[in-house]
Amino acid sequence: MGPTAASLILSVGRWPLLFGINLPLGALAFLLGAKMLPLTPRLRHRFDIILAGLNAGAFGFFVLGLSGAAHGQAMLVTLPEIALGLSLGALMLRRQAAEASPMLPVDLFRIPVFALSTVTAICAFTTQSLGFVALPFYFEQMLGRSQIETGFLITPWPIMVAVTANLAGRLTERYPTAILSAGGLAALALGMALLALLPAHPATLDIIWRMAICGAGFGFFQSPNLRMLMASAPSNRAGGASGVITIARLLGQTLGAALVALCFYLDGRQGGVIALVLGAGFAGAAAMASLARRWVPARAAVAGE
Repeated sequence: MGPTAASLILSVGRWPLLFGINLPLGALAFLLGAKMLPLTPRLRHRFDIILAGLNAGAFGFFVLGLSGAAHGQAMLVTLPEIALGLSLGALMLRRQAAEASPMLPVDLFRIPVFALSTVTAICAFTTQSLGFVALPFYFEQMLGRSQIETGFLITPWPIMVAVTANLAGRLTERYPTAILSAGGLAALALGMALLALLPAHPATLDIIWRMAICGAGFGFFQSPNLRMLMASAPSNRAGGASGVITIARLLGQTLGAALVALCFYLDGRQGGVIALVLGAGFAGAAAMASLARRWVPARAAVAGE
């Protein structure tokens, strides 16, 4: 609903409202969560605030350096940021080595299906971010559409995600999850390529059906991949597996946004087209990673089993 809501808000107000509307939405989510989410038993070990700080610093400085590099920041600033992020990450892994339920569950990556599912998710969310960040610039600068038109032109993508994700979730009961995800990602790659090949003055319908292909493909990836990733981890490690899903999504989104910035830094005019082509490549790589899950062991021994 985000792109459509943003267009409606911009039609009646200024851009700060795009941030302000999240205050009541966040409060509503908090109240619903407090009432509806189930209580889960607490673990015996205490929360490690030092480990949490190392975790935040590792990812924070690494992303900061990556973003700076994409924007042409001086290497004297970028390289120390990345180096600091990697160093904090190494300290984090060392501190959590003795934990039965580590904050960053790297031991779960010894499960081949879990590792491939995570790679699939990172590549797929990178593609999504490349599209969602690049397309507004592409529609406005290259195709001459207004901000409001741009928001509505992006809407078919999330609508098709909502429709097909439900369908894909049901189909996982009958068909192999790896193949469903791979098929969806192949459709996503096709949709991104078709958007990159749009003519100079496309009709609105030409844009809509291409966006719908992208959304349908992403929807067919999302539900099956989430199910396969969670099912491949031990049941007592569900919290760690869920955390990896969040990390994969955020890493993919961050990488995609940074790559869009890099594309426009390299070519201010054609940056949007380059980003869409790059997105098609990431979606293709995700499809191959998903398909590879058909030929690897589903489980391996990990901590806590």
